[in-house]
Amino acid sequence: MNALLATAHPYLAQYGYGALFAVLFAESLGLPLPGETFLVASAFLASQGQMHIVWVAAVAVAAAALGDNVGYGVGRWGRQRLLLRYGARVGITGERLARVEQLFARFGPEIVIVARFMPVLRQLNGVVAGGARMPWKRFLAYNLLGAALWVGTWTTIVFVLGKQVESWLYRVHDLARWLAAGLGIVAIAGAGILLVRAIRSHRQRRIDEP
Repeated sequence: MNALLATAHPYLAQYGYGALFAVLFAESLGLPLPGETFLVASAFLASQGQMHIVWVAAVAVAAAALGDNVGYGVGRWGRQRLLLRYGARVGITGERLARVEQLFARFGPEIVIVARFMPVLRQLNGVVAGGARMPWKRFLAYNLLGAALWVGTWTTIVFVLGKQVESWLYRVHDLARWLAAGLGIVAIAGAGILLVRAIRSHRQRRIDEP
């Protein structure tokens, strides 16, 4: 979780939900950005009270769906002119696009749902659907379902576990305080015993002196 926060937290701290929306929208449009990382980090921050989980989920679903729909338009009306010519500059190579299109041709609408949970498919989902001339209303329905399932899964799991992590951290902190207090008492008692022994030893030496 620390690695995720290190990547996303500076942007989320400065731009909040705008950063979450921008990254998820751009990733859904086809850019190789860490959208899932930002989603998970946002859900964790919500579990810590720094963001609101309802807004995280709503912004994430909206950004994912809108990005995919813009990608759908790009794929439907500009596949040859734009993607194959400029796609490599943003990580959309002809080879990657061909592999995704093969999967899409075999499994059709199901890919639109499952694609949300897979990095490469998540980026090219809308573009390939548009290039394959999938009816827009059908794509919209499956795309919204996939976005809702993806966002709902991550936000629920991370939010719940985040709460538990926070609870465990408090318990560990309390345990550490009690342990520190116990060690302090032991140290004081040990020092007292050593001091008493030193005093007794000193007195005994004075008695033994001629």
